[in-house]
Amino acid sequence: MNKTELVEKVATSAGLTKTQADAAVNAFVETLTDVLKAGDKITLKGFGTFEVRQRDARTGRNPRTGETMTIAASKVPAFKASSTLKKVVNE
Repeated sequence: MNKTELVEKVATSAGLTKTQADAAVNAFVETLTDVLKAGDKITLKGFGTFEVRQRDARTGRNPRTGETMTIAASKVPAFKASSTLKKVVNE
């Protein structure tokens, strides 16, 4: 499913116009991005948790040359599904 299809689904489910649904989806994504950028997390009961995880620096290997190199530490966005969501998906 791409964004256009998501907007259509949201519009149909919520009884909104596609323009309103697009604005809602954009607002959600923007808010989620801002919260994660600030280092906070968002928990949606029954759905899951969006958070930022710290990835430590590690040693890797360049597959082309075989040379070892250091991969810098970084922050990565992560999603952990709730048990309710997992149950629904597995039914």
